[in-house]
Amino acid sequence: MAMNYRLITIYTAEEVRRHGKPLHEAVTDYVQHLKIAARCVVFRAMAGCYETGEIASQNLLTISYNMPVKIEIILPATEAEGVLAVLEDLVTDGIVAVGDLDVRAYKTRQNLIPRQIKVRDIMTPDPMRVRPETPVSDVVRLLLGAVFTGLPVVDPAGRPLGIITQGDLVYRAGMPLRLGLLAESAPGRKDRALDALAGKQAEAIMTRPAVVITEDSKLTEAVDLMLGKKVKRLPVVNENGLLTGMLSRVDVFRTITREAPDWDAIRQRSVQVGNLRYVSDVMRRDSQTVTPETPVEDVIRIIDTDDIQRVAVVGSDGRFLGLISDRDLLAAFAGKGHGFWDYLSCKLSFKTSHACSLELRKTLREKTAGDVMVTDLVIVGESTGIEEAIRLMVDKRLKRLPVVDAEGRFRGMISRDALLKTA
Repeated sequence: MAMNYRLITIYTAEEVRRHGKPLHEAVTDYVQHLKIAARCVVFRAMAGCYETGEIASQNLLTISYNMPVKIEIILPATEAEGVLAVLEDLVTDGIVAVGDLDVRAYKTRQNLIPRQIKVRDIMTPDPMRVRPETPVSDVVRLLLGAVFTGLPVVDPAGRPLGIITQGDLVYRAGMPLRLGLLAESAPGRKDRALDALAGKQAEAIMTRPAVVITEDSKLTEAVDLMLGKKVKRLPVVNENGLLTGMLSRVDVFRTITREAPDWDAIRQRSVQVGNLRYVSDVMRRDSQTVTPETPVEDVIRIIDTDDIQRVAVVGSDGRFLGLISDRDLLAAFAGKGHGFWDYLSCKLSFKTSHACSLELRKTLREKTAGDVMVTDLVIVGESTGIEEAIRLMVDKRLKRLPVVDAEGRFRGMISRDALLKTA
């Protein structure tokens, strides 16, 4: 059965400009940002003539550089009038025509990362950086006030030598807790932790050599490099190797949410979209679970040994009830003493339990997962599209999302890493 579409055709010329760029580029950009089931094609003629009498030709004797250009836009009939109103304003020199088009089949493939985007288009320019001799305590101070968790280390000329990540600070420098928890701790404890790091320098703990990407590289190449090297961020350099920016996974996800079309709306137009991926395709199914009655003591053990660093709380029927992280544990025990800060500072490990007070051990056994779990959470279903999962993570600044089935039963977790690999 035919679908009701329109064909908008614009006849113009190479020299016509709009918003400081060739008209065909302005029109293409406009159609691309509509994020609808539309395609735009630009043709450059071999020869032609205009109402002014000007001849356009490739003949060596009468060569003209102002060749005719034809732009064709295919789009749903219901969208045509609104688009035409904008195009009539855009086209200051040319002809705009429209006609019906019976579309028998419309097929496309989902593509989340636009191939034309380059690293310099989305990187964070002029990023913070430190020198090899910078005290680690100063590195931590910079990161505690930032939204990111890594800093490049550069030589005097500004060339990246390495990078300091949160993992480097915890495992090489001995930072007692990850940055998010350290930022929320009491001033006295924070100061003691920083004083303990002051004797180390950046070059002693940084990951080297720095894995870098050039400004003019395609974003898809940068994502491949991130995945291949298992890094979350890349220093960006210019042609001389000097640091000019930083590219993180969040930058990639923001680009996807900003540039990707509305695939649900496109499918509703009877467009057959291939290469669709859903949360169920990429979620981790080995996520740890506990019941509301599980003692906090056992919850801590699980968080300590699980790389997801989250524990899902489920009912006897498997329904998802809540989630527990180390941040939730610290919040639950804040201001109650018992040495819980010191306990968490020991990497949540019961190997150091001899240092814990009897009162703390008693509290950890009496408190349950149901007492400390967080229930006001963003969750997704197995059939959620990965572009929607990415949007939620960006909007809510989340690193992981619980996944449930149609009955609300917990099925697993989805992470930024998994989404990046799929995208």
